[in-house]
Order: sequence, then structure tokens, then C-alpha cells
Amino acid sequence: MKVSAEYIDTMALQPLLRLIEPALRLFPSLASQCAVCHSWPARRVCAPCIGRFVQILPRCRTCALALSGGLSQCAACVRQSPPLHAAFAAVSYGFPWSELIASYKFGTDAAWASVFGELLMRAPGLSAHLAGLQADDWLLPIPLSAQRLQSRGYNQAWQLAKALGAQSGARAKSDAGLLLRIKDTPPQTRLERHARLQNVEGAFVVEPLRRAGLEGRRVVLVDDVMTSGASLFAAARALRDAGASEVTGVVFARTE
Repeated sequence: MKVSAEYIDTMALQPLLRLIEPALRLFPSLASQCAVCHSWPARRVCAPCIGRFVQILPRCRTCALALSGGLSQCAACVRQSPPLHAAFAAVSYGFPWSELIASYKFGTDAAWASVFGELLMRAPGLSAHLAGLQADDWLLPIPLSAQRLQSRGYNQAWQLAKALGAQSGARAKSDAGLLLRIKDTPPQTRLERHARLQNVEGAFVVEPLRRAGLEGRRVVLVDDVMTSGASLFAAARALRDAGASEVTGVVFARTE
């Protein structure tokens, strides 16, 4: 049967697509359709969509909130200095990233970590910051509780931290067991800022037998999304209490 080069029966290709789907999940660059505009062929997010939706914005240097007017810190951070030495974000939380993050976090599609890590490296100043880390410094994920990790299957922040470390060439050590989450707190999404802060109070601790490894060290703390900053701030305080000299927050998306 002769098949026109201008026409492909996509239904006939479905068995083949099912066979290669695992490879596409492991290697995002092989994906054949943009998840945003659905152009074909393309990477998971095509270059035109990256150009349209990855906007470099001035951000608060300590919480990554988008700013205007040439400011370096937001009003909240000026009033009360957060426990973060610096903060970086790749994108503002919204279309199309909110949907893609949901696919990453709840759809068991861990291959998005590589895409998000690559886009994070575009955040102004982050590459230089990671390059300045030493071999005894740390690149750590925000941990999940044991219950949530079991139900979800993987920690999206840990996958993102590993991707960021690999793509940046950072010399810092990565570890998913140094910082622990000891409270299975309710989801933060429907809570007001004050309630969010209370919700995660005391939720994080450093593994007791490994506290000495943090003394005087710099830590980069990685998560997928930052909303109020409650989780990152609580985790940063636990790391500072254990002796870390400074803690930097890195998130893929920041709400506005």
C-alpha cells in the first residue's frame, strides 16, 4: 500500500506511539508534540512557546515575587526579613505552567523535571549562584511526608533538584534524606497566608545524626512552586538552626 507523504493515518500509529511512550517520558527531547501549542514536531515545550511564556521579570531578591519600579525587595520582605539569603524563580505561576506542573506533580510524569530544570537555568543570576557552590555545600529538595511520598510515588522537588544539579554542573552534594518532613500537613492551597505559616510550623527537621554536615555550609533549597513561601521559609529555618550559613530558595514557578 502506497502512503502519501502528505497524509499519515494517526489511528494506525497508535500502537507504535504506545510502545515508544516510556522512552518519551524518559527523554523529553524526543517528545513529538509541544504540550502548550500542540505543534508537531517539537520538544515538550517548543521554542516559540518558551519565548512567549518564559518572561524574564525583576523579582524580589529574597522571595522571588515579581516586582516593578526598580525595587530589589518586596514590601513584605522589607518589613520582615525572610530566612532566605536569596530566591530565584523561572516563571510566574499561571497558564500554561500551572497545567504542566499539575501533570508533573500528580500525573506521575517525572520527565518534566528536566524541562523545568532547563528553564530554571534561564533565571537571572541562578547559574552564577550554583557555580559558586563548593563540594561541601548542599542542593536539597523540599521533602514530602512519608504518607504523601507513598501516595504520589516520587518527590517532584527531588527530581527537579537532581535535574538542576546535572544541568548546572554544580559541585554541591544532593541528598533527599538530610532534610526531613516530620508532619503530614494539610494541603496549603486553600489556606490564607497566616494559616499557611502556622500549618508548616515545626514540619521540618534536619536528620539528627547528620547536622554536623551543615555547619557553615551553603544550601540551595529546591521546590516546584512557591506561593506564600511558608514551606520554603520553615525548611530554611530548620537548616539555619542546624548551622547552615545561608539558604537560597529556588522554585520553578512563583505565584504573584
